[in-house]
Amino acid sequence: MKAAIVYYSQSGNTSYVAEKVAAILTADRIPLVPVKAYPDYGFKKFFWGGKSALMGDKPALEPYAFDPESYDLVIFGAPVWAGTFAPPLRTFMETHRSALQGKRMAAFFCCSGGPGKVLEKFTAFLADDRLEQALILIDPKDKPSVENEEKIKTFCSALH
Repeated sequence: MKAAIVYYSQSGNTSYVAEKVAAILTADRIPLVPVKAYPDYGFKKFFWGGKSALMGDKPALEPYAFDPESYDLVIFGAPVWAGTFAPPLRTFMETHRSALQGKRMAAFFCCSGGPGKVLEKFTAFLADDRLEQALILIDPKDKPSVENEEKIKTFCSALH
């Protein structure tokens, strides 16, 4: 099984989980980088990120290498903004929607507060109920814990 982890990380928590999952599954990491970066501190971070997420924005992304035919499993990762997933993931999924049909899929999300309805919104945007596994973690990099490490291992074990 060949797996890709497609993710956006602003503060490093999602990247942290992507690295852990990639190491366990021997998966390729495909980071998504918006052409125009979101503010990463203070009020602007929450205002612009939340507004962009709620409005369903699809920001332009820097070039990345993704050949859907090369992967059996695609794992998505993103921070939770305003109860939904960060917009760069929306851009990726919209671009590759037809190529993702028939692929095994899973997702993980990182948040500092509550996850809101991120899983429902993500699944609805996918227009697909085929997520094999889903994982939500609270500040896994900033507040490491044995519990989060076990959740990551369990998530990966279910995908083997």
